[in-house]
Amino acid sequence: MSKLSKSFKSLRSLKSLKLLKSKPGNANGFSRMNPFGRYSLTRQFTVVMIALVAGTVFLCLLLNTIFLGQFYTWHKAKILSTSYQKVDEAARQGLLDTEEFDIEFERLCANGNLMMIIISSNYMIVHSSVSNNKAMLSHFIELIVGSSHASLIASGDGYDIVKQRDQRMESDYLVMWGTLSDGKLVMARTALESIHESSDLTNQFLFMIGGIAIVIGAVLAGVVTRRITNPILELAELSKRMSGLDFDAKYTVSRKHQNEIDFLGEQMNEMSGRLEHTISELKKANNELMLDNERKTQVDEMRKEFLSNVSHELKTPLALIQGYAEGLSECINDDATSREFYCEVIMDEADKMNQMVKKLLTLNHLEFGNETVEMERFDLTELISGVIHASDILIRQNGITVYFDARRPMYVWADEFKIEEVITNFLSNAVHYAMYEKRIEVFYTQKKDCVRVSVFNTGDGIPEDELEKVWIKFYKVDKARTREYGGSGIGLSIVKAIMDSMHRQCGVYNQDGGVEFWIELDTKNEEIVA
Repeated sequence: MSKLSKSFKSLRSLKSLKLLKSKPGNANGFSRMNPFGRYSLTRQFTVVMIALVAGTVFLCLLLNTIFLGQFYTWHKAKILSTSYQKVDEAARQGLLDTEEFDIEFERLCANGNLMMIIISSNYMIVHSSVSNNKAMLSHFIELIVGSSHASLIASGDGYDIVKQRDQRMESDYLVMWGTLSDGKLVMARTALESIHESSDLTNQFLFMIGGIAIVIGAVLAGVVTRRITNPILELAELSKRMSGLDFDAKYTVSRKHQNEIDFLGEQMNEMSGRLEHTISELKKANNELMLDNERKTQVDEMRKEFLSNVSHELKTPLALIQGYAEGLSECINDDATSREFYCEVIMDEADKMNQMVKKLLTLNHLEFGNETVEMERFDLTELISGVIHASDILIRQNGITVYFDARRPMYVWADEFKIEEVITNFLSNAVHYAMYEKRIEVFYTQKKDCVRVSVFNTGDGIPEDELEKVWIKFYKVDKARTREYGGSGIGLSIVKAIMDSMHRQCGVYNQDGGVEFWIELDTKNEEIVA
């Protein structure tokens, strides 16, 4: 048992091997991939695997030490019993003196590792497998007459099998003697000492194999469980990002043949897409609710203001149209050139009135809340690039250079078509007022949960006391310049109304050498307010 205890002790020491410890900073390391410490599935599964293998090896060592000797003794006794029966059968048939039995006798002794001797009734040796027949015969006679201590193991019809201790050799033997059918005596002996050597050798072999099995089992357990836990951790990270309403996160199925975890990942991807669509609808509904609350108190005031502004702004072009039309009817200047000039003035003023009415109607819809705000997620960089490209002819005609970094995408939540109108108004305003270097810059300023989009143009600044007035309908800082390019003073009011409809900020700054207009758009996947 001392060797068994040493073996078990050595097996327990294997648990101290740090088989799954990853190097610090390893991107695939256990500590980074598995934040659950000793409660992680990988560690628990590995410990269970080591315990199973170690327990199996220990059980084998225990059974080998306790029962192998008994089994070996039983097996040797069976060989002795079988050998007696074969010799007795040959004696019954009178074949002991034949050449065929000589061969069978040698086979029994060799295969069973037996020392056997057959003696006639007058103590003559008939067959023997040992060279020193006298010593063997003396040993058997001592056993028969009871001069040596022996314990009975088994007995049969005509024979006994005992376990005997050879004090001189300090070895244990199984000894069989009996009387054959023809009256002859048969005696056989086999050593039991080899079983102790076999047991020790088997224990050493089991210990080595067990240690290797524990190491291999632990490594395999770590590898197998990581193939399971890594996708689970990826799904956990995906669900965490989804709980923060980040729907760019997708589970990637890397294997050709899908399993249950891959199926779960695909279902989470589908759920992510549905949630994004649902949140878009909720944002839209949320904006409509907020606008409905404000609409009731603004309707009457806005209707009066609209009528007042229309009558004020249409008064000048109507007066011009009326005056030039009367001049034509009274033939004040009868030449063709004058008539053509009068007609051009009338058509120009009529076109300006038409554009003004369209913008006023757009502004009216926005302020009354009749315009539906479609909240969705889109790439603002792509939108701005499209507006700049559409205005390319106007930009080149005015000799202006536009700077915008279109390499980095910027995803925002807003009404894409209305933001396109805002950017168009900012860019158009910058083109008409760009002076000196004639440079326009469009750029982003990233904030915590939003992005500021700025449009800067070189030129004269806006008087500080008039900065907040530029959002007022029909207000013109430079009336002559506005009149020159046909401006109505409504564009920035539309910008303000659009941003108010989405509950976002807009503003204007005087910068060194120019003016910067800006708006802020939502980039954070914020929770929906019911």
